[in-house]
Amino acid sequence: MQATGPIALETIPASLESRPRRGLSLFWRTFLFLSLLLIGSIVAWLQTYRALESEPRAVQSAQQLASLVNLTRAALRYSDAIARVSLIKTLAEEERVRITLREPGDKFELFDNDLLGKRTSEELKLRLGASTVVATQVNGQKGLWVGFSIDKDSYWLQTDESRVGPSKGSTWLIWLVTAAAMSLVGAAFIARLINSPLKQLSFAASRMRDGDFDASLLDEKAATSEVRAVNIGFNRMAEQLSKIEQDRVIMLAGISHDLRTPLARLRLETEMSVADDDARAHMAADISQLDSIIDKFLDYARPEPAQLATVSLSAVVDAAMYGLGTMQDMRVTIDIPDKLYVLADEVELLRVISNLLENARRYGKTPETGIALIDIAAKTRDQWVLIKVRDHGMGVSSETLPKLTRPFFRGDAARTAATGAGLGLAIVEKTIQRMGGVFGLANTASGGLAAHIKLRRGD
Repeated sequence: MQATGPIALETIPASLESRPRRGLSLFWRTFLFLSLLLIGSIVAWLQTYRALESEPRAVQSAQQLASLVNLTRAALRYSDAIARVSLIKTLAEEERVRITLREPGDKFELFDNDLLGKRTSEELKLRLGASTVVATQVNGQKGLWVGFSIDKDSYWLQTDESRVGPSKGSTWLIWLVTAAAMSLVGAAFIARLINSPLKQLSFAASRMRDGDFDASLLDEKAATSEVRAVNIGFNRMAEQLSKIEQDRVIMLAGISHDLRTPLARLRLETEMSVADDDARAHMAADISQLDSIIDKFLDYARPEPAQLATVSLSAVVDAAMYGLGTMQDMRVTIDIPDKLYVLADEVELLRVISNLLENARRYGKTPETGIALIDIAAKTRDQWVLIKVRDHGMGVSSETLPKLTRPFFRGDAARTAATGAGLGLAIVEKTIQRMGGVFGLANTASGGLAAHIKLRRGD
């Protein structure tokens, strides 16, 4: 009997809702480590530069400036007024050195903006005296200014900062950033080159897991000997697994044929030769059960991947209900939105729903009435469709719950009084996985067992 109405979807098990933890891929880990190595090398290079190049340059620059100041001081001291004017003009035109009087109200900024400027200033003070002032700007005019004294008069000597070096320039910084960027690009190229064979191996393993052995062949002529050896070993393993799979399919087909032929003869002979109606019915039921067990073995062992297409969920559920016929020991309530489509194999999904309904009918009967009350509900969430099939029976223990999808496992007698191969839920889980979905079981808060299915949403 079938009824429709709203059904609340309870909390989905964590196994269906949880998404796989996404960490850094091997490419980004390799790139990160190479980047850290390069950055560490650049820092070490800067420290080496400061120790081996900055200090000698500061001393050399201070020597040149001190010599320039001393020569200028001597020339100004021993020249007359006319010659002094001519000397100052010649220094400005030919040496780009400007000499001006230093006034008490002059405003200046000290030349100690970096390590090179500070060391140069210290060295100049040692050579010219503690009263020497080294500035980068005087009264708003930029340059390299050195304040010195001749007797009681104070002067400024202005020259170009390039005499010391690009202490405030950005040329060295531009080259440093360029070198770092090129190093990071090289690190990305090396990381991709290293991880490319692993990415191909991962893809081949995933294809082989899905049963596509031909698409999992790797390049056996790789330039790297280690990668070449791994690819050859993987290809040989894929060939062996493919052969084993083919042999298994042939063996299963032979077993199915060899068993069903005598079973068909037994059924015919039973119907014709057994006079007792009750005995004949029991023998026919046993033969039907054996045939059903063979079907379940073949379903579980089916190797080929599912052929996915857009399927109407309501149509599949209706077909499963029609296949059960008018069962008097079950009541089904369905709450599925109209025009809800999933990406699945229609035949496989019909088998899944039928197995779950049959499992709930057999083992999910309420103790009071002996009737299985079954709810089927579905809803969408992002790009997924969440389906729940639940009964209102006694449920299972928490220890037994994770074992129900194991092949050939049978739980407690309360839920497994009927005979069977113990493959029903194992077939359901494997079938859902072949269709790219997730299957889980959980006890409901109000009693009973709920089967949760997560499939891709169809267009």
